[in-house]
Amino acid sequence: MTRSRPRVRRLHLPVLLTATALLAAACGGGSSFESGDNDADGASSGDGPVTLRVLIASSGDAETNAVTAAVEAYETDSGNTVDVKLSDDIATDLTKTFATADPYDAMYVEAGTFATWASQDALFPYAEDAEAAPDVYPSLRETFSYDGQFYCLPKDFSTLGLVINQGMWAEAGLTEDDYPTNWDELAAVADQLTTDDHVGLALSPTRDRVGAFMVQAGGWLVSDDGTEATVDSEENVEALTYLQGLMKDGAAAWSSDLDSEWGGAAFGEGKAAMTMEGGWITGAMDDYPDIDWTVAPMPAGPAGDGTLLFSVCWGVAQKSDAQVQAVEFIESIVTPQQQLANAEAFGVTPALESVEQEYADQSPVNAAFISGAENAQGPVSLPGFADVLADFDSQLAGLEDADPAEILGSVQQNAQAAIEDQ
Repeated sequence: MTRSRPRVRRLHLPVLLTATALLAAACGGGSSFESGDNDADGASSGDGPVTLRVLIASSGDAETNAVTAAVEAYETDSGNTVDVKLSDDIATDLTKTFATADPYDAMYVEAGTFATWASQDALFPYAEDAEAAPDVYPSLRETFSYDGQFYCLPKDFSTLGLVINQGMWAEAGLTEDDYPTNWDELAAVADQLTTDDHVGLALSPTRDRVGAFMVQAGGWLVSDDGTEATVDSEENVEALTYLQGLMKDGAAAWSSDLDSEWGGAAFGEGKAAMTMEGGWITGAMDDYPDIDWTVAPMPAGPAGDGTLLFSVCWGVAQKSDAQVQAVEFIESIVTPQQQLANAEAFGVTPALESVEQEYADQSPVNAAFISGAENAQGPVSLPGFADVLADFDSQLAGLEDADPAEILGSVQQNAQAAIEDQ
């Protein structure tokens, strides 16, 4: 049955949840969050104290404060100084710093761009010898490996979960026993939850959400070895066709069609009873204190369980004159205790298997996110693939009225060309 849903203009924009950098005051112990240029005094690997220059992006005050505390502790223990730049455009700033002869010593590197920098010899591969290396989830080791070498330690990660408005859930006559475990059940509850005031499921119009359905159907964008584009596979067509069916039935909508910036905003604004988001939803929901919400694991598809993985690693510049100290700093900040503190502060999932149970025990929401770690698909991180993915996002915005096979066929051609150009 086709049902009306709240709808405003189509923005047709790929909407991604990105880190928002916030300016922070100077920290004690000699460290500072600043927006200085790369021509600051360079670090030295010689004897005596050094000044490390570190480039990060922040998801908000909680993450900024967590990094500040870790920096101060490292400075006290080491005698070194850490100057941190808080970036509001990490991709651009990484491009600039790696183009210089004197780059930042350590930096956040997103999973989606990691292989580009590794292939250009911009990163120093330190992670294999790090003390924490054996404790890192295998999927994260794979995400941050290039040519078989584990390059950088992940600072944390998140998977997608099914975020549920418990008030709307109860109003629809649903209970915890109705949390969907497969596509058929998801379609059924999304339809039952849809009213004239809100849609059952809203999600951001991007492959960073749609990709979960592709994985659940047994598909993905590239082959396991990254040598072949697999965008137009039957499995991916099935995934997009399923999602398109939810939209045509009025049970699902893009957040942009609901005049919301992203799926979490549509959910928080009461325009949707469910959305698909990662651990960052924990902090985002602080803006919507009146909503009673929870998170369930992602429903399985025809091929079984599957979700997406998002992560950032701590990179070290190949040209850094203070690689030893940069690695020491990173190892001091990527500890079980710090990972758990970060998880509690701003909703990320620890990257270390040893703290999995303690993290899951903190909250049922955490348990839902950690359950996806074993079946999570990391992003495509091939050099030169960014334009392919941006084009895919732009085409996904019109999925409801398009031919899924045609969308995937178009992206397939671009993806294969990008792979062959490497």
